[in-house]
Amino acid sequence: MSSAEEAKVVVPRNFRLLEELERGEKGIGDGTVSYGMDDADDIYMQSWTGTILGPPNTAYEGKIFQLKLFCGKEYPESPPTVRFQTRINMACVNPESGVVEPSLFPMLTNWRREYTMEDILVKLKKEMMTSHNRKLAQPPEGNEEARADPKGPAKCCVM
Repeated sequence: MSSAEEAKVVVPRNFRLLEELERGEKGIGDGTVSYGMDDADDIYMQSWTGTILGPPNTAYEGKIFQLKLFCGKEYPESPPTVRFQTRINMACVNPESGVVEPSLFPMLTNWRREYTMEDILVKLKKEMMTSHNRKLAQPPEGNEEARADPKGPAKCCVM
Protein backbone atom coordinates (compact mmCIF):
# COMPACT_ATOMS: atom_id res chain seq x y z
CA MET A 1 0.00 0.00 0.00
CA SER A 2 1.38 3.41 -0.92
CA SER A 3 1.65 6.22 1.61
CA ALA A 4 -1.08 8.11 -0.30
CA GLU A 5 -3.44 5.16 0.22
CA GLU A 6 -2.49 4.88 3.89
CA ALA A 7 -3.28 8.56 4.42
CA LYS A 8 -6.86 7.90 3.24
CA VAL A 9 -7.65 5.32 5.93
CA VAL A 10 -10.64 6.66 7.84
CA VAL A 11 -11.31 5.40 11.35
CA PRO A 12 -15.00 4.44 11.64
CA ARG A 13 -17.17 6.66 13.86
CA ASN A 14 -17.66 4.14 16.68
CA PHE A 15 -13.94 3.28 16.86
CA ARG A 16 -13.16 6.97 17.03
CA LEU A 17 -15.69 7.51 19.83
CA LEU A 18 -14.37 4.48 21.72
CA GLU A 19 -10.87 5.99 21.51
CA GLU A 20 -12.20 9.28 22.88
CA LEU A 21 -14.08 7.47 25.66
CA GLU A 22 -10.95 5.56 26.69
CA ARG A 23 -8.91 8.76 26.72
CA GLY A 24 -11.57 10.59 28.72
CA GLU A 25 -11.81 7.80 31.29
CA LYS A 26 -8.04 7.74 31.82
CA GLY A 27 -7.98 11.43 32.68
CA ILE A 28 -6.32 13.98 30.47
CA GLY A 29 -3.88 16.84 30.69
CA ASP A 30 -3.73 18.77 33.93
CA GLY A 31 -7.18 17.67 35.11
CA THR A 32 -8.91 20.99 34.45
CA VAL A 33 -11.10 19.49 31.71
CA SER A 34 -12.76 16.08 31.67
CA TYR A 35 -15.41 14.27 29.68
CA GLY A 36 -17.23 10.99 29.36
CA MET A 37 -20.40 9.36 28.15
CA ASP A 38 -23.65 10.66 29.56
CA ASP A 39 -25.51 7.38 29.11
CA ALA A 40 -23.63 4.06 29.10
CA ASP A 41 -26.63 2.43 27.36
CA ASP A 42 -26.43 4.80 24.37
CA ILE A 43 -25.21 2.37 21.70
CA TYR A 44 -24.71 5.24 19.24
CA MET A 45 -22.43 7.06 21.73
CA GLN A 46 -24.12 10.38 21.00
CA SER A 47 -24.61 11.98 24.42
CA TRP A 48 -21.54 13.11 26.39
CA THR A 49 -20.83 15.31 29.39
CA GLY A 50 -17.87 17.59 29.83
CA THR A 51 -16.46 19.55 32.73
CA ILE A 52 -14.22 22.61 32.71
CA LEU A 53 -12.68 24.02 35.89
CA GLY A 54 -12.67 27.80 35.66
CA PRO A 55 -9.14 29.07 34.99
CA PRO A 56 -7.35 31.08 37.69
CA ASN A 57 -7.18 34.87 37.49
CA THR A 58 -10.44 35.06 35.53
CA ALA A 59 -14.07 35.68 36.44
CA TYR A 60 -14.53 31.91 36.03
CA GLU A 61 -12.02 30.98 38.76
CA GLY A 62 -13.27 28.55 41.40
CA LYS A 63 -16.29 27.47 39.36
CA ILE A 64 -17.01 24.10 37.79
CA PHE A 65 -18.74 24.30 34.42
CA GLN A 66 -20.79 21.33 33.23
CA LEU A 67 -21.41 20.88 29.50
CA LYS A 68 -23.37 18.55 27.24
CA LEU A 69 -21.85 17.46 23.95
CA PHE A 70 -24.00 15.72 21.37
CA CYS A 71 -22.24 13.77 18.62
CA GLY A 72 -24.71 13.22 15.81
CA LYS A 73 -24.37 10.44 13.28
CA GLU A 74 -22.13 12.67 11.14
CA TYR A 75 -19.50 13.03 13.90
CA PRO A 76 -16.49 13.31 13.48
CA GLU A 77 -17.09 14.65 9.96
CA SER A 78 -19.31 17.32 11.54
CA PRO A 79 -18.77 18.90 14.96
CA PRO A 80 -20.83 17.97 17.99
CA THR A 81 -23.31 20.44 19.42
CA VAL A 82 -21.95 21.88 22.65
CA ARG A 83 -24.10 23.36 25.41
CA PHE A 84 -23.18 24.69 28.84
CA GLN A 85 -25.43 23.24 31.54
CA THR A 86 -23.96 25.70 34.04
CA ARG A 87 -24.95 29.31 33.46
CA ILE A 88 -22.03 31.28 32.05
CA ASN A 89 -21.39 34.69 30.54
CA MET A 90 -19.02 34.15 27.61
CA ALA A 91 -18.90 35.80 24.17
CA CYS A 92 -19.42 32.57 22.18
CA VAL A 93 -22.25 31.17 24.36
CA ASN A 94 -25.93 31.94 23.91
CA PRO A 95 -26.99 33.33 27.33
CA GLU A 96 -30.49 31.81 27.13
CA SER A 97 -29.79 28.29 25.86
CA GLY A 98 -26.14 27.83 26.87
CA VAL A 99 -25.33 26.67 23.33
CA VAL A 100 -21.82 27.40 22.08
CA GLU A 101 -22.56 29.31 18.88
CA PRO A 102 -20.51 27.89 15.99
CA SER A 103 -20.46 31.29 14.28
CA LEU A 104 -18.75 32.76 17.38
CA PHE A 105 -16.44 29.82 18.14
CA PRO A 106 -14.11 29.28 15.15
CA MET A 107 -13.18 25.72 16.09
CA LEU A 108 -16.77 24.62 15.37
CA THR A 109 -17.09 26.76 12.24
CA ASN A 110 -13.80 25.46 10.83
CA TRP A 111 -14.28 21.91 12.11
CA ARG A 112 -11.78 19.26 11.04
CA ARG A 113 -12.25 15.52 11.40
CA GLU A 114 -9.17 15.16 13.59
CA TYR A 115 -10.54 17.53 16.26
CA THR A 116 -11.90 15.83 19.39
CA MET A 117 -14.23 16.64 22.25
CA GLU A 118 -11.14 17.11 24.41
CA ASP A 119 -9.90 19.73 21.91
CA ILE A 120 -13.22 21.59 22.21
CA LEU A 121 -13.11 21.64 26.02
CA VAL A 122 -9.47 22.78 26.09
CA LYS A 123 -10.24 25.50 23.52
CA LEU A 124 -13.27 26.70 25.52
CA LYS A 125 -11.09 26.91 28.63
CA LYS A 126 -8.55 28.97 26.65
CA GLU A 127 -11.42 31.14 25.41
CA MET A 128 -12.30 31.87 29.05
CA MET A 129 -8.81 33.35 29.45
CA THR A 130 -9.00 35.73 26.46
CA SER A 131 -9.08 39.46 27.08
CA HIS A 132 -12.70 39.81 25.96
CA ASN A 133 -13.98 37.03 28.28
CA ARG A 134 -11.76 36.87 31.35
CA LYS A 135 -13.36 39.80 33.23
CA LEU A 136 -17.01 39.31 32.19
CA ALA A 137 -19.35 39.37 35.17
CA GLN A 138 -20.74 35.89 35.76
CA PRO A 139 -24.27 34.89 36.77
CA PRO A 140 -24.65 34.63 40.55
CA GLU A 141 -23.81 31.35 42.29
CA GLY A 142 -26.82 29.18 43.02
CA ASN A 143 -28.37 30.19 39.70
CA GLU A 144 -27.57 26.74 38.35
CA GLU A 145 -31.02 25.47 37.47
CA ALA A 146 -30.66 22.65 35.02
CA ARG A 147 -31.33 23.86 31.53
CA ALA A 148 -34.15 22.06 29.81
CA ASP A 149 -32.75 18.71 28.75
CA PRO A 150 -34.87 16.39 26.65
CA LYS A 151 -33.38 13.39 28.47
CA GLY A 152 -34.28 14.68 31.94
CA PRO A 153 -32.04 15.99 34.71
CA ALA A 154 -28.30 15.92 34.22
CA LYS A 155 -26.44 13.05 35.85
CA CYS A 156 -23.39 14.10 37.78
CA CYS A 157 -20.31 12.37 38.92
CA VAL A 158 -18.21 12.63 42.06
CA MET A 159 -14.80 14.11 41.45
